[in-house]
Amino acid sequence: MINLRCRSPWGLVTHMAALCYLVTLLSLLAGGRASGPPTGGLQVQLRLAGEKRKHYEGRVEVYYGGEWGTVCDDDFSIYAAHVVCRELGYLEAVAWHPSSKYGRGEGKIWLDNVHCTGREESLAQCPTNGFGVSDCRHTEDVGVVCSQKRIPGFKFVSALTNQVESVNLQVEDVRIRAIYSQRKRVPVTEGFLEVKDGGKWRQICDEEWTQMNARVVCGMYGFPGEKGYNSRPYKLLTRRRKISYFGYSVNCTGNEADLSGCRMGRALEMKANPPCMKGMPVVVSCVPGRAFAPSHSAGYSKAYRPEQPLVRLRGGGNIGEGRVEVLKNGEWGTVCDDNWDLQSATVVCRELGYGSAKEALSGGRLGQGMGPVHMNEVQCSGFEKSLTECRFNHEALGCSHEEDAAVKCNVPAMGFQNRLRLSGGRNPYEGRVEVLVDRNGSTVWGTVCSESWGVMEAMVVCRQLGMGFASHAFQETWYWQGDASADDVVMSGVRCSGTEMSLPQCLHHGKHISCPKGGGRFAAGVSCTETAPDLVLNAQLVEQTTYLEDRPMYALQCAHEENCLSSTANARDSSSYRRLLRFSSQIHNNGQSDFRPKSGHHSWIWHECHRHYHSMEVFTHYDLMSLNGTKVAEGHKASFCLEDTECDEGIEKRYACANFGAQGITVGCSDTYRHDIDCQWIDITDVKPGDYIFQVVINPNYEVAESDYTNNVMKCKCRYDGSRIWTYNCHIGEQMSCNEGKECGERFILLCQDTWTSFFHVPCVFSSSTGGSLSSDTIDTFPGLMTNQLSYR
Repeated sequence: MINLRCRSPWGLVTHMAALCYLVTLLSLLAGGRASGPPTGGLQVQLRLAGEKRKHYEGRVEVYYGGEWGTVCDDDFSIYAAHVVCRELGYLEAVAWHPSSKYGRGEGKIWLDNVHCTGREESLAQCPTNGFGVSDCRHTEDVGVVCSQKRIPGFKFVSALTNQVESVNLQVEDVRIRAIYSQRKRVPVTEGFLEVKDGGKWRQICDEEWTQMNARVVCGMYGFPGEKGYNSRPYKLLTRRRKISYFGYSVNCTGNEADLSGCRMGRALEMKANPPCMKGMPVVVSCVPGRAFAPSHSAGYSKAYRPEQPLVRLRGGGNIGEGRVEVLKNGEWGTVCDDNWDLQSATVVCRELGYGSAKEALSGGRLGQGMGPVHMNEVQCSGFEKSLTECRFNHEALGCSHEEDAAVKCNVPAMGFQNRLRLSGGRNPYEGRVEVLVDRNGSTVWGTVCSESWGVMEAMVVCRQLGMGFASHAFQETWYWQGDASADDVVMSGVRCSGTEMSLPQCLHHGKHISCPKGGGRFAAGVSCTETAPDLVLNAQLVEQTTYLEDRPMYALQCAHEENCLSSTANARDSSSYRRLLRFSSQIHNNGQSDFRPKSGHHSWIWHECHRHYHSMEVFTHYDLMSLNGTKVAEGHKASFCLEDTECDEGIEKRYACANFGAQGITVGCSDTYRHDIDCQWIDITDVKPGDYIFQVVINPNYEVAESDYTNNVMKCKCRYDGSRIWTYNCHIGEQMSCNEGKECGERFILLCQDTWTSFFHVPCVFSSSTGGSLSSDTIDTFPGLMTNQLSYR
C-alpha cells in the first residue's frame, strides 16, 4: 500500500488534509499493477521525456489516471532517481537534475515531495504528498540520468491497456545477429534484429516494421544508412527454426539515436500460432561508411583517405568525435552551439560516414577552433544529407570559439580493441604495447619493436583502444613487466601518419620482422590521456611584424653557436653582415590540457652563451621555399622559454621562465616570441630576389602530443626585391589556396627506401617555376601586393 503524507503545516488534519485523504482513498480504489514486479500498489507507468537528451536520460513522467504528468523536484534525491531508473530497466541512476533541465512538461504534476530510501521497487511505493497534490510549477520538473547498463533479465511489463504506444521501448539489449555466410564479415552490417527481454533474445515481427525503424537501428550501430536485402535465405531459416517473438511492435520517427528512444507499438497476439501470422522476424541491412567497408579479415588493410569534405571533425581523441568545422569560401570555420542538438549532430555524423550521434557537445568541450564562426542557431530536421542543407543563422554575433559545437558519433564495431592491449602499466592508460597477430594458423600475443617508435605511432595505439590521445611514446619499457608469454617481437618497422584507426593499418614490415635491438626492454610502450594541448600560431601577427634587418656577425655570436644562421656564415669574418627576415610569433594553446615540454627539468640543455636552458631543442621550424616547394633558406627556434605571456580573460598564468621556473603554455594562454630576440628569424643573406612561400611549423618533430597537428603549419606568400620584403595572405594549415588553380593536397605519398609508403603532412607544392623571377604572371597571381607592404628597417 502506498504511503501518502497528508498533514497541514501545523500537524493537524485540516480541510485540505481531508481532501488529501479523499484523493488517497480514490487512488487506492483505482489500484492496479505497477510496471516492473507486482507491488499491489497503484497503476502507474514511467517514461523519460524532454528536449536535448539521450535515451537514458530525461524528464521523469508518470502515467496515472489516464494522463501523463510530471514529478516536482522538491525533496527529490539520488535515491528516488535510483528507483526511477531501475523501474525503467536501467542498472542505477548516475545523476538527477532539478528545475526542468529537459524542458517544461505539460498537464498535471502528479508527485511532489517524493521521499525514497532507494530500496523501493517502484516510485509508487515512495512516500509523497499524494497524486496531484502539489504546489509546484513545471519550472520545477525533475529529470534523471540513468546508467547506460541495463538490468540483466529485465522484462518490460506494461501497466497501460490502451496507451502502450506512449511508452519508450524498454529492453535489456539489442543486437544484429548475422547468418552463417555473414558472420566473418567485419563489421556486421546485416542480420536478424534481436532484442533481449526477460533474459532471452527475441525477434521482432516485421508486420509493422518501417524503414525509419531500420534507419535508427543502423544509426545506433555506426552506419549512416539502411538498404534492401535478399529475403530468401532469411525466410528459409525462419521456417526451420522456432521463433521467440517480442511482445510488441516498434514505432520510430527515424531521428532517435537509439532503439530505446523509439515508442512501443501494437501488442502482439502471443496466443496466436504463430504470433507473427503475416510476417517474419525483422531483418536489418545497413550501409557502412566508406571508411568501414566490410572485409573478411579482422578489420581492413588500408587507411581510408577521404575526399575533400564540406564538414570535418577536429580535436577529438577517438574515432568519430571532434569539434565540427565547416568549409565556406575556401576557409574552415566552426559552428556556434546555440540550439545545437542531437538531430543536427546526427546529420554531421551520417554525412561523415558514421551512424547517429551519441552526444551533441557544446561550450568548446573538444577544444576551441580558429578562424570564423560560419554557422549559428543550426536547425536540422535530421534527414538532411549535409549540415550545410540545414537552416541556420548566417550572423554569428555574440558567438565566440568558447561556444564551438562538437559531436560524438556511433561508429561500427570493428573489433580493433580486441587485438591490442597495454601490459604492465601502473594504470589501464599506460604500458607495453602488445598486439594479437596470426601465426601458423593460430593467434598469438607479442610486442612491437621500438625502433622509429614515436608520438604518431602512440597516437594510433591510444585511438585504437578508445583511450584518447597519446601523452608519451616510450622506446624502452624494462620498468613495465608485461606478459612473459608475449615477449617475442611480432611487429617491426611501424610508421604511422597519425590518421590510422588501428596499428596494423600503419606501414610495417609484415611477416619479415627486423628489430636489431630486439624486444624485451626495447619493446614499444605508450601512455594515453583523455585530453591534449593544441598549439596554433597567430598568422596575422606574423604578417604584420615581418621586416628585414642587416646585422653584423660580431653581434650574432650566440646565435651562430646555436646554428641559427645559414651555413655560409661559417666562412665570414666578424665585420660582415647577415640579412635577417625577422618577425614575431604568438602561439596560443587552444586545446584541453597544458602544453608541457617532453623532457623534465633535469634533462634540459644549458646554453652558456645565452645563459638559458632549452626545454625543447627544436620547438619551431622557419622555412623560406620556392614556389615548387624547395627550401631556399631555413631557421629554427629552440624553446628556451615556454611561458604564459598573455592569457584569455579569467585564466591565470601558470608558467613563467624567471628563476628557471616551470615551462609550458596553459590552456587559453599564449607564448609570444618577439621579433627582436635571437633566432627569431630566417637568414636570407644568400636568397635571390623573387616570389617565395614563407612557412612556420610548430612542434615539427611531434615531440609533444597534440589533439590536432593540421593547424601547426602557417604559410604566407612573400615577395623579396633584394632590399624589401612583402609578406601577405598568411594562413594556417590547409586554408591557403594553391597557385594557378592546382590542387594542394594535405598529404602526399612518400616512398622511403623502397619499403614504406605513407601519408605525411608536407608543404604545399606549387607547379610553377622555381623562385627568382618576377614575371607579370606571378604579379597577377599575388593580388594586393602593393597594399600589403611592410616597412623595412
